[in-house]
Amino acid sequence: MADVSLKEAALIVGVVAACYWNSLFCGFVFDDVSAILDNKDLHPSTPLRNLFQNDFWGTPMSEERSHKSYRPLTVLTFRLNYLFSELNAVSYHFLNLVFHVVVCIVFLKVCKLFLDSRSSVVASLLFAVHPIHTEAVTGVVGRAELLSSIFFLAAFLSYTKSKGPDNTIVWTPIAVTVFLVAVATLCKEQGITVVGICCVYEVFIAQGYTLPALLDTAVQILQGKGSIPFSMLQTLLKLIVLMFSTLLLVVVRVQVIQSQLPVFTRFDNPAAVSPSPARQLTFNYLLPVNAWLLLNPSELCCDWTMGTIPLVESLLDVRNIATLTFFFFLGSLMVFSLRYPGDSSKTVLMALCLIVLPFIPASNLFFPVGFVVAERVLYVPSMGFCILVAHGWKKLSNKSVLRKISWICLAAVLFTHALKTLHRNWDWESEYTLFMSALKVNKNNAKLWNNVGHALENEKNFERALQFFIQATQVQPDDIGAHMNVGRTYKNLNKTKEAEESYMIAKSLMPQIIPGKKYAARVAPNHLNVYINLANLIRANESRLEEADQLYRQAISMRPDFKQAYISRGELLLKMNKPLKAKEAYLRALELDRTNADLWYNLAIVYIELKDPTEALKNFNQALELNPTHKLALFNSALLMQESGDARLRPEAKQRLLHYVKEEPEDSNGYFNLGMLAMDDKKDLEAEAWMKKAIRLQPNFRSALFNLALLYSQTGKELMALPVLEDLLRYYPDHTKGLILKGDILMNQKKDIVGAKMCFEKILELDPNNVQGKHNLCVVYFEEKDLIKAEKCLVETLALAPHEEYIQRHLNIVRSKIASLGAMEQSSLPSDGTAATEAKKNSFQNLKEAKSEKRITQSTVDNKEHSKNKKPTEKSSVDKETPKKSTKEIKDIEKKRVAALKRLEEIERILNGE
Repeated sequence: MADVSLKEAALIVGVVAACYWNSLFCGFVFDDVSAILDNKDLHPSTPLRNLFQNDFWGTPMSEERSHKSYRPLTVLTFRLNYLFSELNAVSYHFLNLVFHVVVCIVFLKVCKLFLDSRSSVVASLLFAVHPIHTEAVTGVVGRAELLSSIFFLAAFLSYTKSKGPDNTIVWTPIAVTVFLVAVATLCKEQGITVVGICCVYEVFIAQGYTLPALLDTAVQILQGKGSIPFSMLQTLLKLIVLMFSTLLLVVVRVQVIQSQLPVFTRFDNPAAVSPSPARQLTFNYLLPVNAWLLLNPSELCCDWTMGTIPLVESLLDVRNIATLTFFFFLGSLMVFSLRYPGDSSKTVLMALCLIVLPFIPASNLFFPVGFVVAERVLYVPSMGFCILVAHGWKKLSNKSVLRKISWICLAAVLFTHALKTLHRNWDWESEYTLFMSALKVNKNNAKLWNNVGHALENEKNFERALQFFIQATQVQPDDIGAHMNVGRTYKNLNKTKEAEESYMIAKSLMPQIIPGKKYAARVAPNHLNVYINLANLIRANESRLEEADQLYRQAISMRPDFKQAYISRGELLLKMNKPLKAKEAYLRALELDRTNADLWYNLAIVYIELKDPTEALKNFNQALELNPTHKLALFNSALLMQESGDARLRPEAKQRLLHYVKEEPEDSNGYFNLGMLAMDDKKDLEAEAWMKKAIRLQPNFRSALFNLALLYSQTGKELMALPVLEDLLRYYPDHTKGLILKGDILMNQKKDIVGAKMCFEKILELDPNNVQGKHNLCVVYFEEKDLIKAEKCLVETLALAPHEEYIQRHLNIVRSKIASLGAMEQSSLPSDGTAATEAKKNSFQNLKEAKSEKRITQSTVDNKEHSKNKKPTEKSSVDKETPKKSTKEIKDIEKKRVAALKRLEEIERILNGE
């Protein structure tokens, strides 16, 4: 076996780099979104065992919606990428490029088994630049093909060393082969087909048999004219070991998928659900279609599902000629390779094995798959194609007449293929460019129109997205998902009437329930989201809540295990003020999925509604145990701890808020509540720092501005509070408590009676019955020595609050002063005690309101169709009651109130003494 020289390896590296350098500038598109962006198995917080329990997309293999694609080792490499660069697409594409280089070099080594050195380099270069590989190399999910191919070729190379001197068996390479086959299969399922190639190699290459020789030997043995040769017995022994190992791998694979094939719909693979002979004719026609893509990769498309290739429904269809031609050509090559001895026939035979055997799992001939044509599955078969081309080129170049022409043609093919590959890479730059390039090739695939719409929708270009979604409904009128997309886009454009009409059309296309027949067997389970989306739309109308609930229940009746219906219904029941029923809905959803952190979070919100903070905190903790970075659970559990009044919980509340601001560094609410916690702990400087950070992020943060001003007033920095109050009142001129605090500071610290009077008058303009503002205005009149006006003002104030004893006392003092008009010096009534106390008291209410703003339930709505790009979880607000003040807070307020009253009594004694 010839080794690969350094020059050859450098040539391959250079060619691959020249063809694929621009793939590094591409993002995550199409299936990458589900396999990378939405796959929690990549996160370090997910246990490694999950990789071996879930499919390629992160869905548990036991679930019906699983695609049953079991590739844990490929997902492990994604996880390593995430560990070093998280979701930086460059690192993922770079590693794919490296793997493609490795495949090309190992493939060169394989080629040298059957071709001369020059032809081997030609085959390897053709493989390196072939445009059909852009989906496997530039698409990140194509890594499954790359990794599987590396171990596929390594397993074959290992097996070629299993023949020792004098035709003895060397078992170590066979054991290594079996191990590498298992590894290749764990990267992608087609890796197991290398066993068939090893068997063909053993019989026809290593042992040198031809088909006629085998038939003659078999006839002689059956006629009793001879015995099985020892070399053939050894060959049979090796084949039995290989086949037994393969059977074992198949059994394990079947156990992994729990003996269930994935559920596909007629939109994924129309021929799979078609009657005979359309099904057989179409599947056979797809073989020459794939062969043509290898021969002429000029029109490439990322998605060949739905109506891309019309069904071949009749024997008279002209496309059957292509099928017959393909089988004639393939049959001729097989007869040549199996019948005649010689190096040429052996080369052709191994090339055919590489083309045919790895393609069988994707051929639809033995079991249906979820696509019609997929370019990435041609990655390994193209190796056999490249060997055939290189072998043919060798035959031509050996003839002196055709030598120059053969070299010119080879150069032209390599150059045009490299150029096409380089250009094709740019199509994978974004989802929009990818699907638009596909529409240039095929306009009969509704899925492509939908996916362009999704790409535009993600850019908030709803008007253009709507045009593509509508076109999808025209291309495929019975596409439920397309009508759902139209409805969702109308909703985003605030055209609720049109949205409801589109959802109703989608709902009318849903099949009727057939007793005893599983719903998912007839339609994609995610189409049930039409009920969720329609219910979410109409429940915005308070008069249609019961109608929305009926839709949720209808979805549940179709699929009792439809988790999202329970989640959405629980949210609706909360809105309908039915927390007990909401609790039942969430508990039912938890029976289906106890690993969903959002469900535990929503259940915690229900317990808050049920006035059970202890259970609420338990559920928040459960959500955080499953997802330590669950932002809403971090925030609201911290608030619940803070509101409990239990000082022992404050350190944990602080840690959770610190974790929250680390996850959401731009959310001012986190810093504000850290400031409130610091105020509770009497850490004034820390509280000031947190409040200022919240205000920097949100300059008009009402509660942060007021509480910062309050903090300054409580710590003897009243003059520093004034600019903060100015900012507060600039944004919120009707902020009553801010006006009271400002007036109090102006009168008592700045001695600005006029400014204070304007504040209190503004309060009475907003609320004529505000006792605090009215009383403080009376004090201003007293300070202005307008005793008559002060008396009238206090009488009116006493009428508003007859139970307040201090107002009556102040009125008595004023009247006594009026009675003794000869007095030369008058005393001042206090405004600071009551005003400041009430301002502080009311600040707690502000605090509670700010905390409650964050409480929301989570639910998934408006799922997109025809793309693996999943919609992110949407959030909807749930009204919350303002929690009661803690005992400690009430005691603090009372102490301040008593102190203020004592000051009033002291002033009264002074006045009476005068």
